[in-house]
Formats: sequence, structure tokens, C-alpha cells
Amino acid sequence: MLSLYTAYDIQLELKEFIKQSRKQQKLTVEALANRSGVPYSTIRKFENSGNISLRQFLMLFEAVGDIGQIRTLIQAHPSEPKSIDEVLKDA
Repeated sequence: MLSLYTAYDIQLELKEFIKQSRKQQKLTVEALANRSGVPYSTIRKFENSGNISLRQFLMLFEAVGDIGQIRTLIQAHPSEPKSIDEVLKDA
């Protein structure tokens, strides 16, 4: 799939999503740690750097949102062009 976003761009957006969701729900980092099972220090590091394990990210996502949304990302989707050549071939 052709994209202008990098993995790092998405990582930062996911970090901001979790942080903003926590704040919208008026959760402190400590309260989110208790709700999610992710250590306080890990959440602080994540909110500063965006670095976290996938499992811990999913635990945070589940604590602030609908984990089912993640499942929709892995469902089958129609194939999209992976290069400009594929786009032009179908034009």
C-alpha cells in the first residue's frame, strides 16, 4: 500500500490518541495504570516517547476505548495498489 506516513508518524498519533483519551475520561496516569494493568512508569514513558510493547499498547487501548476497533484493522480488505505502476496499470 502506498502511503506518505511512516511507522514513526503512526506511533506518535497512537501515543496522542491514548493520552487524549485518558485526559478526556479524566483519568490520571495512576488510574489508567490501575485500570489497564500497565505499570505507571511504562505509561509515563509511552506518553513521552511513544515506545511501548504491542501487548501493553493493547491493554491501554482496551482501558480507554473499544478494543474491537483494533480487530477491524486486521479484517480482510480489498487489495490496494502497492506502487504507482499498479495504479497506472489499472487506469
